[in-house]
Amino acid sequence: MHGRILIMAGSDSGGGAGIQADIKTVTVLGGFAMTAITALTAQNTLGVQAVMPVSPAFIVAQMRCVMDDLGVDAFKSGMLDRPEVIEAIADVLLTTADIPYVLDPVMVAKGGAALLRDSALATLKARLLPLATVLTPNIPEAEALLGQPIAGRADMVPAARALLALGPRAVLLKGGHMDGDELLDVLVEADGTVQEFTSQRIHTRHTHGTGCTLASAIATGLGQGMGLRDAVIRARAYVLRAIAAAPGYGAGAGPLNHGVG
Repeated sequence: MHGRILIMAGSDSGGGAGIQADIKTVTVLGGFAMTAITALTAQNTLGVQAVMPVSPAFIVAQMRCVMDDLGVDAFKSGMLDRPEVIEAIADVLLTTADIPYVLDPVMVAKGGAALLRDSALATLKARLLPLATVLTPNIPEAEALLGQPIAGRADMVPAARALLALGPRAVLLKGGHMDGDELLDVLVEADGTVQEFTSQRIHTRHTHGTGCTLASAIATGLGQGMGLRDAVIRARAYVLRAIAAAPGYGAGAGPLNHGVG
C-alpha cells in the first residue's frame, strides 16, 4: 500500500459517492485514504435528503492533524459547498504547492440537488482553480465555470483550454453528459498538450459517484508517482469496470462496484 491521499469532501450516507466512494477507490487502487469531511449528507440513490455543514475550522483541523503526522502524497477535493470552506481549504493548500491536487468541482448531485451554493462558485474559481494540478469537471460543471454552453464534442477542446486559462495546470473535461454511444474525455495540459480518450458508453442508470471515483482514482495515481496521462488512463479503466459490475442497488441512480480492482 503506497500513496497517502487526503480527500476533502462530503459524506454520502448511501455509500455510492463522496467520501465513501473516495475511500473505496483509493483502497482498491493500492493507496491509503485519509479524509477531511466537509459536510454530512443524508443521501440515497434517489437523491440528497438533507445536508449538515461542518465548520471550516474543524475541516482545517482534520487536514492539519493528518498532514502533520501521517503525511500526504496527493490531495483530492469534492463537495465544498460554502465560500468559507473553500477559503479555509485554499489557505491550507497554499502551504503545500509541491503536492499534487485533484480538484473535482462538485456542484450538483446525481439526483439533482445543488451541492455548491451560488455564492461559492466565484470563490472556487478565484482560490482553488489556480492551485489545482488537474481540474476534472463534467459538462454542466464546465459550463458553470465558464459561464457559457458547451454544445457538442467540437466545443470540448476549446472549452478545456478556456478552463485551463482559469489557472489549473491541467484540465480533464469529461463528456459523459454528451449524447451518443461513444464517450469522449479531453485532457489539456499547461504545455499545450491535448489528448482525447474515448470509450463505449455503458447504458445503465447505475452511475452514482462516477465523478468522485474518477477524481480519487487520478489522485491515487499521482500520489503513487504516476504521470498524469497514465493516472487518467488507469482511472478511466477502473471506473468503466466499476460501472459494468454495478450491483444494481436502489431505485434511482445506483452505486458502482468499487471492489472490482
